[in-house]
Amino acid sequence: MRITGMRAGWARVAMTVRADMVNGHAVCHGGIVFALADSAFAFACNSHNESTLAAAASIDFLAAAREGDELTAEASELWRSRRNGLYEIIVSNQRGERIALARGRSYRVDGQVVGGE
Repeated sequence: MRITGMRAGWARVAMTVRADMVNGHAVCHGGIVFALADSAFAFACNSHNESTLAAAASIDFLAAAREGDELTAEASELWRSRRNGLYEIIVSNQRGERIALARGRSYRVDGQVVGGE
């Protein structure tokens, strides 16, 4: 996985589906797709330089990803308060087809990500 974009409240992470990431149906394992979405979520909710953890996450798988596909997860902040945040994560392939739609709820803890306490 590699970070391909990041700003306050938003992050994009990409990866290429390898042979060791596919399951018995020759499609990318759902846990791999979830890990990509979760990584984008983590970077987006920590982009304000406030230590933030996942409090909840869910995913809907919309289409199969296959070996060789380039997947991109874009996480966008929908709402943020002092301690909580809500994020939408869209996972797409190289053709722009949506593979999954995820949602994450974050919880801010004390400290900073960089130069923190």
